[in-house]
Amino acid sequence: MSRSSALVTDDAFWSKAAGERQMEPDSGQTIRVLDFMEATWVGGPAKNLIEFARRTDQTDTSCPRVSVQVATFERGASETNEFVCSCRNAGIPVHVIRERFAFDPAVVRAVSRLIETYDPDIVQTHSVKSHFLLRLSGAYRRYPWIAFHHGYTLENLKMRLYNQLDRWSLPAARRVVTVCQPFAADLRRVGIPGERISTQHNAVRPFHPAQQEQIATLRAALGVPDHAQILLSVGRLSREKGQADLIQAAGLLRDQQPERVFRLILVGDGPDRSRLEAMARRCGVYDWIHFAGHRADVAPYYGLADVVVLPSWTEGSPNVLLEAMAAGLPIVATAVGGVAEIVSSSRAALLVGRKQPASLARGIAEVLCDENLRCELRVAAYRTASAYSPERRYGSLLKVYRSCMTEPKTSPKPPLSARHEWVRAQQNSG
Repeated sequence: MSRSSALVTDDAFWSKAAGERQMEPDSGQTIRVLDFMEATWVGGPAKNLIEFARRTDQTDTSCPRVSVQVATFERGASETNEFVCSCRNAGIPVHVIRERFAFDPAVVRAVSRLIETYDPDIVQTHSVKSHFLLRLSGAYRRYPWIAFHHGYTLENLKMRLYNQLDRWSLPAARRVVTVCQPFAADLRRVGIPGERISTQHNAVRPFHPAQQEQIATLRAALGVPDHAQILLSVGRLSREKGQADLIQAAGLLRDQQPERVFRLILVGDGPDRSRLEAMARRCGVYDWIHFAGHRADVAPYYGLADVVVLPSWTEGSPNVLLEAMAAGLPIVATAVGGVAEIVSSSRAALLVGRKQPASLARGIAEVLCDENLRCELRVAAYRTASAYSPERRYGSLLKVYRSCMTEPKTSPKPPLSARHEWVRAQQNSG
């Protein structure tokens, strides 16, 4: 179907032969990508998507060009959230799919129609929801599907149950791109063949520091004393991000070194905020902590920080780690997921064990007390960040596209309706 064709009806879509497209990209070709992403603000996956789309205009002319369009989901009348606005400001076309409620069946039809209308060379998905909808639509039989796996949030039982949908969705993807080797091992354990898994760390742009006036204004607005050392943590306020351990560590640091004046700034928002505020009161450090909420521009906070702390229980390829490295800041982080892959060989951060507030407190104290150590960490972090440039990530993903698009055809299954396929999958898993 060409891009100018009218949409097919649902019956016609499901009755089409499941023949797969196969093509050899060359330097004169434009690879057309339709990317499904569920986001309201610009977190790590959204940052990398937008940077990748921008990069398509700056690549070597000997490489195939990539044209990206984004599809996202919105419940309600508004489509002016931060993610949509950022995509449009970057010149990326955005399709907003309306949904009336969770698991709205009309959304599956809307996904199918959009794919048929745009007729992309590659379909990409980024979350449990978009993976599930793509698999349910059946479009993976006709279009090469690349699923990006960024790890899971663990904030409540509902999210844990939703995460299990990936066990059904991801095995149908042509490629699964994940962000670290531990996540790749997890995917293999749920039955995804290793040859279909690609590990790609996130990228970071060169850091552009905030103006000194911005930093001074921020310090004054937060009421931070000039002589206070600043601990900064950036991330969604969710259990797996480990901010509770950091608050306990702050309490230990205050008790063990009462002469030290410091402040902890938590940038981010999420379901754990109330619990974390209550914990800060119990630990007696509420007045030492600033809950800054979500911030689109974190540069002034990096400019204010003496140490960046990443206390997560699980991480893939954390953008905040890469950003702090690019900013040349000393970092204390838990040795989880892709963090150790990024920093351990160059000692670009001081690593501690996860879920260990006492160890975290000792690591922070060591960095705060030792100026030479802070300098060493800064230099190593800045040098290491250059290995994670957007240019390198673009070239690496282009290889995944080439591999995916030139893969030999396989014998397709007879086409089934989405409803019948879902029922059968449920029976097999029961």
